[in-house]
Amino acid sequence: MLTFSDEFENGFDTKKWNDTTWDQPSNPTKNYAVENGSLKIWPQKDASGKFFNRVIDTDGKFYQTYGYYEIEAKLPVGKGAWPAFWLYNHDAAGNFRPEIDIMEAYSGGGPASYWSDANFHPTAYAPTIWIGNPGDLGGTKMVTGLGDLSATYHKYALKWEPNKQTFYFDGKEVYSANVTMPGRMYVMLDVLFGSASGQPDDSTPQGKSNSFDVKYVRVWQFK
Repeated sequence: MLTFSDEFENGFDTKKWNDTTWDQPSNPTKNYAVENGSLKIWPQKDASGKFFNRVIDTDGKFYQTYGYYEIEAKLPVGKGAWPAFWLYNHDAAGNFRPEIDIMEAYSGGGPASYWSDANFHPTAYAPTIWIGNPGDLGGTKMVTGLGDLSATYHKYALKWEPNKQTFYFDGKEVYSANVTMPGRMYVMLDVLFGSASGQPDDSTPQGKSNSFDVKYVRVWQFK
């Protein structure tokens, strides 16, 4: 049963999405838009002259435990860029923060990192599972040999079951792990900077022509 979907045909739906996070205010510089049937989030400097993170999420608006989660998207390029599609939970007190990274790509990693080519075009991504406590890794896999992930749209998906998680790329299974994570989670789409992508600089393309371009988000619940 389809429980959540956005085909991005009617503008940015604030009944479904936030443009900030539970612990950070929204940056007033606009670096996202819904147009031509997709959500676009792009690298951009703000009024201070620095690149800033942008998170679009369903916190407070849609949560689910288990199910099938899928997007169809094209990734940005450029040094420092770090796009992701993930699920998150911050219901519990303290530092317990379960997290399922369905697609995490270090577009700016460069060839030495094996994440992207010499022009900082993403060529790999990773599903990663964080069970909850800091550093408690439930599993991860770097998926390589995919070509330029900024060149065209691909489908990234997760089948989340009570004792297993299975990840898919264009409908093909690429990784699975036997883990138990019973807490509800919400959907997150973002462009961050840093980590294995390094830091952005003046070579990092700005503007909507270099977007994390998402054609749809769909979530199903098992019967």
